[in-house]
Amino acid sequence: MKVKIDTKEKFHVVTPLESTISANMTDDFKNEVLPYLEKEIKNLIINLSQVCEVDKKSAEIIVVLQKRFYDDNASFVICEMQKSVKKIFEQLKLLHDINTAPTESEAWDIVQMEEIERELLN
Repeated sequence: MKVKIDTKEKFHVVTPLESTISANMTDDFKNEVLPYLEKEIKNLIINLSQVCEVDKKSAEIIVVLQKRFYDDNASFVICEMQKSVKKIFEQLKLLHDINTAPTESEAWDIVQMEEIERELLN
């Protein structure tokens, strides 16, 4: 799976460059994002602006990945989700299980607020 990675001070932005995320690509996607949990900066923003379609298995994996990041005290925010992709998450009743933002800028704000929250709680 082709992705673009943009590293910021508190997070990384991973943008899949494929129009479809299918079941056979989910291992590639997991292999792309899971290593960030081992890095000093482990917060991720997944920008889905290029993705027009995800299948059921891929949507479920994204939810599992997000849970894994939050369990490890790291943020995982999905942004710029196309209507067609959002509809799939809604149909699978998974939309409320993920942290989403309409724009990448708003996703940045969520990550930064979550970082402050984690610092205050520790």
